[in-house]
Amino acid sequence: MKILGIETSCDETAVAVVEDGKVVLADFVYSQVEHSEFGGIVPEIASRQQLRKITPVFETCKKAYDISPSSIDAIAVTRGPGLIGSLMVGLNFAKALSFGWNLPLIGVNHLEGHIFANLLADNSLKPPFITLIVSGGHTLLVRVEDWCQYTILGSTRDDAAGEAFDKVAKLLGLGYPGGYMIDQLAKVGDREFHRFPRSHFKKGEYQFSFSGLKTSVAVYLRDKSDDFRSQYLNDICASFQERVIDMLVTPSLNAALDHGIDLVAVGGGVAANSRLREAFVERAAQKGIRVLFPAFKYCTDNAAMIASAGYFRLARGEQSDHSLVAVPYLPLA
Repeated sequence: MKILGIETSCDETAVAVVEDGKVVLADFVYSQVEHSEFGGIVPEIASRQQLRKITPVFETCKKAYDISPSSIDAIAVTRGPGLIGSLMVGLNFAKALSFGWNLPLIGVNHLEGHIFANLLADNSLKPPFITLIVSGGHTLLVRVEDWCQYTILGSTRDDAAGEAFDKVAKLLGLGYPGGYMIDQLAKVGDREFHRFPRSHFKKGEYQFSFSGLKTSVAVYLRDKSDDFRSQYLNDICASFQERVIDMLVTPSLNAALDHGIDLVAVGGGVAANSRLREAFVERAAQKGIRVLFPAFKYCTDNAAMIASAGYFRLARGEQSDHSLVAVPYLPLA
């Protein structure tokens, strides 16, 4: 069964075709670069660019795989969470195709897509397992009971991890997006240069909080000269990044141990962080836990993961009608 996936939740315009939820037959993503000069995503610009790019990206994908009513079995599209203007572009495009081609329509939760990105990395992946979804907009710990059946174990109480990376990068004058730049600079920095404080929760609470860490970096930098910042930039990045990683890895592994599960799958844009991957694997191995990461191109927003999730929703007999609406704060049910 071949599913056409469409993803336009934020500033990526993506179209893909996936067979049986596991095999990617075609996959194209356009990433907007217009937002870097503003230091963050501008929703108005994002939605306008989605309008401009959705048809060209679809046509590019169509050249790689003969997308037609006879070659596609269903259309899966992100309906939330995300920016409402961006979401509506992809959703209405998918509705038009579904209606015109008389094909089933499946609305997919963007967060669920990040879970299925791991299935694209390892086709043998089977529940139950723990998933950490960590990106610019979300930090969420989930127990995957079965495909499409989830229990939320914990989430961030304030900033998402990726948001903290971007805000600290701005404090350091690194520009946007900041996660990649901090990751690169931290590779040659001293992780113990400065011990920034980390949030703590009661045993059995799998929660996250990054607002205090971000504030502590701002306070630390307040009286530092430009020369100091320049001289110790790598060390500051490494110290901050190490704290974030500890705050992600510790509750994730604790949740796996407490639930008797030996696999943690990580998804979302921050899953591309090289130090997170290294530290997760090292610490998990000490506890007899396996860690799975998607390929780098499936960490960020993409349509292949949406098509994969759509396949399993359709296999459960689920479909959406053409009254489906975009929901910017759609929870993972």
